[in-house]
Amino acid sequence: MQAAKQVSHDATRFDPKPVLELIDTIQAELDRLRGLVQPMVGEFDPADPRNKSCDGKLTPHGVECCYRMFDEGKSRYSVARAMKISFAAATHRFQSWAKAGGDRRPRIRLG
Repeated sequence: MQAAKQVSHDATRFDPKPVLELIDTIQAELDRLRGLVQPMVGEFDPADPRNKSCDGKLTPHGVECCYRMFDEGKSRYSVARAMKISFAAATHRFQSWAKAGGDRRPRIRLG
Protein backbone atom coordinates (compact mmCIF):
# COMPACT_ATOMS: atom_id res chain seq x y z
CA MET A 1 0.00 0.00 0.00
CA GLN A 2 2.86 2.35 0.84
CA ALA A 3 4.41 1.77 -2.63
CA ALA A 4 1.16 2.73 -4.37
CA LYS A 5 1.01 6.01 -2.46
CA GLN A 6 4.66 6.73 -3.33
CA VAL A 7 4.10 6.12 -7.08
CA SER A 8 1.00 8.30 -7.26
CA HIS A 9 2.79 11.07 -5.35
CA ASP A 10 5.79 10.93 -7.73
CA ALA A 11 3.49 10.89 -10.76
CA THR A 12 1.90 14.17 -9.67
CA ARG A 13 5.26 15.96 -9.47
CA PHE A 14 5.78 18.11 -12.53
CA ASP A 15 8.91 20.01 -13.50
CA PRO A 16 7.87 22.91 -15.74
CA LYS A 17 11.45 23.89 -16.64
CA PRO A 18 11.83 21.61 -19.73
CA VAL A 19 8.43 22.67 -21.06
CA LEU A 20 9.23 26.35 -20.58
CA GLU A 21 12.59 25.89 -22.33
CA LEU A 22 10.80 24.22 -25.23
CA ILE A 23 8.33 27.10 -25.45
CA ASP A 24 11.22 29.59 -25.49
CA THR A 25 12.93 27.63 -28.29
CA ILE A 26 9.73 27.50 -30.34
CA GLN A 27 9.10 31.22 -29.79
CA ALA A 28 12.65 32.07 -30.92
CA GLU A 29 12.11 30.05 -34.12
CA LEU A 30 8.75 31.74 -34.74
CA ASP A 31 10.36 35.17 -34.27
CA ARG A 32 13.11 34.19 -36.74
CA LEU A 33 10.53 33.06 -39.30
CA ARG A 34 8.51 36.25 -38.81
CA GLY A 35 11.66 38.24 -39.54
CA LEU A 36 12.16 36.36 -42.78
CA VAL A 37 8.63 37.06 -43.95
CA GLN A 38 7.90 40.52 -42.59
CA PRO A 39 10.30 42.56 -44.74
CA MET A 40 8.69 41.06 -47.84
CA VAL A 41 5.25 42.22 -46.74
CA GLY A 42 6.45 45.74 -46.02
CA GLU A 43 8.24 46.19 -49.35
CA PHE A 44 5.91 44.32 -51.68
CA ASP A 45 2.90 42.14 -51.24
CA PRO A 46 2.12 39.22 -53.57
CA ALA A 47 -1.57 39.57 -52.67
CA ASP A 48 -1.70 43.27 -53.60
CA PRO A 49 -4.64 43.81 -55.97
CA ARG A 50 -2.46 46.10 -58.11
CA ASN A 51 -0.50 43.00 -59.20
CA LYS A 52 -3.19 41.86 -61.64
CA SER A 53 -5.36 43.60 -64.18
CA CYS A 54 -9.10 42.97 -64.42
CA ASP A 55 -8.49 40.19 -66.98
CA GLY A 56 -6.19 38.37 -64.50
CA LYS A 57 -2.89 39.16 -66.23
CA LEU A 58 0.04 40.52 -64.28
CA THR A 59 0.52 44.27 -64.33
CA PRO A 60 4.02 45.79 -64.40
CA HIS A 61 3.66 46.03 -60.61
CA GLY A 62 2.90 42.30 -60.45
CA VAL A 63 5.81 41.43 -62.72
CA GLU A 64 8.16 43.41 -60.47
CA CYS A 65 6.73 41.63 -57.44
CA CYS A 66 7.56 38.28 -59.10
CA TYR A 67 11.05 39.50 -59.93
CA ARG A 68 11.68 40.59 -56.35
CA MET A 69 10.67 37.18 -55.06
CA PHE A 70 13.12 35.63 -57.54
CA ASP A 71 15.74 38.12 -56.26
CA GLU A 72 15.19 36.63 -52.79
CA GLY A 73 15.78 33.12 -54.12
CA LYS A 74 12.16 31.99 -54.13
CA SER A 75 11.35 29.06 -56.43
CA ARG A 76 8.99 29.29 -59.40
CA TYR A 77 6.56 27.14 -57.43
CA SER A 78 6.66 29.52 -54.46
CA VAL A 79 6.14 32.53 -56.72
CA ALA A 80 3.25 30.81 -58.50
CA ARG A 81 1.51 30.05 -55.21
CA ALA A 82 2.12 33.48 -53.68
CA MET A 83 0.99 35.35 -56.79
CA LYS A 84 -1.86 32.91 -57.56
CA ILE A 85 -0.59 32.31 -61.09
CA SER A 86 0.15 29.08 -62.93
CA PHE A 87 3.50 27.36 -62.72
CA ALA A 88 3.90 27.98 -66.47
CA ALA A 89 3.34 31.72 -65.94
CA ALA A 90 5.87 31.73 -63.10
CA THR A 91 8.35 29.88 -65.34
CA HIS A 92 7.83 32.50 -68.06
CA ARG A 93 8.46 35.28 -65.52
CA PHE A 94 11.53 33.47 -64.22
CA GLN A 95 12.98 33.29 -67.75
CA SER A 96 12.19 36.98 -68.29
CA TRP A 97 13.82 37.81 -64.96
CA ALA A 98 16.97 35.88 -65.93
CA LYS A 99 17.14 37.64 -69.34
CA ALA A 100 16.75 41.00 -67.61
CA GLY A 101 19.87 40.28 -65.53
CA GLY A 102 18.46 38.35 -62.59
CA ASP A 103 19.10 40.01 -59.26
CA ARG A 104 21.39 42.56 -60.99
CA ARG A 105 18.57 43.91 -63.14
CA PRO A 106 17.33 47.48 -62.65
CA ARG A 107 14.42 47.51 -60.22
CA ILE A 108 11.15 49.30 -60.81
CA ARG A 109 9.95 51.44 -57.92
CA LEU A 110 6.88 50.01 -56.22
CA GLY A 111 4.46 52.11 -54.29
